Amino acid sequence: MSGVRIDGNTLRLPGGVAVRFVRTLRLPESGTHPLPPGLGEFPVRRVSDFPDTVPEAWRARGGVMLPMYLREAMWLSFAGTTEPAALQVGVGKVCAVSGRPWSDRLTRDPQNYVVLPRQPWLDGINSGKGTVRQFVAVPLGLGATVEGQVTGEEVWGGVQLQSFPLTEEARERWREQERLRAERQRSVTATGGYGVAMPMAMSAPPAPGAAPAPAGAPGRGAPRAAAAMGLGVGGSMRQEVYRDDRPAADWSDTPAGRVFVHLVTPPEWRRITGEEPPPSPVDRAAYTRAGLPWFDYYDDEAQDLAPTDTLEAVKPVGDWIGDDHEPWQQPAPGQVKPLKDAPGSPVEDGDW
Repeated sequence: MSGVRIDGNTLRLPGGVAVRFVRTLRLPESGTHPLPPGLGEFPVRRVSDFPDTVPEAWRARGGVMLPMYLREAMWLSFAGTTEPAALQVGVGKVCAVSGRPWSDRLTRDPQNYVVLPRQPWLDGINSGKGTVRQFVAVPLGLGATVEGQVTGEEVWGGVQLQSFPLTEEARERWREQERLRAERQRSVTATGGYGVAMPMAMSAPPAPGAAPAPAGAPGRGAPRAAAAMGLGVGGSMRQEVYRDDRPAADWSDTPAGRVFVHLVTPPEWRRITGEEPPPSPVDRAAYTRAGLPWFDYYDDEAQDLAPTDTLEAVKPVGDWIGDDHEPWQQPAPGQVKPLKDAPGSPVEDGDW
């Protein structure tokens, strides 16, 4: 399977799918919180560009890689997706939406994909009603990853993405609907009508004026660097994973593109690429004390997917690597901001 390209730090999958990996503040592992901010993109590099320094297994799987610190959090942004697509998101080849094993087919019961661009982002696994548990990086081998807890093994790590386009017939219907919608909008604008549509906010904006944290090593007590990392879970936040309202027959039976995203510790990133990793994540208490924004997203027209028993049972990484000692300061009410509702180089795929 081919067709995935890397454009800066954006992955572009066939069908107009765009995925960025966004650094963010780690949430406390107790309580439910607003959406944390975006603090810049993770750098993304092709595995095939470093054949002499990446592990042999990575060369066989192909794909891309990005650096993460121990217990660092991320979210996936789908801003820039240009047409409807179904996107499967795996963490260690466990579906982040359904908790089921990785599959080359879309399913509805339970739904094993998110619908783009309807789903603007995904911050974690679908583990609660109207909530997700945050993606947090941990080394393989501790059993703390979603993969380890669900399957009993830690073989794959990383993140897996697979896109499914609309069928040709469904795509033509969608394009006609978009054409009619654009004509109506032009008509309203030309006649000075009320209520010209504003663009939907597709990602939490970067913190205005936020200075990068000073560079440094991970916190005291971090384990020895491992080449491969996976995603466990951290705190809970308010976020829906939307139910697909299209007929199942609208989607292609086969994926159009897929990519394996390897996660690597900063020391290994430096060794493999020769590049300096990003600085360690910003202190969340300092961020909140500075009055910078958190976010709340509400859509009264959307229908949230019910969580599965498998993902509800996943425990936070603190159960394996100790309590989170980073101080937590609750955002003031005014800090929680409401949100509304193929250039680049090709990425090689491999066996996974």
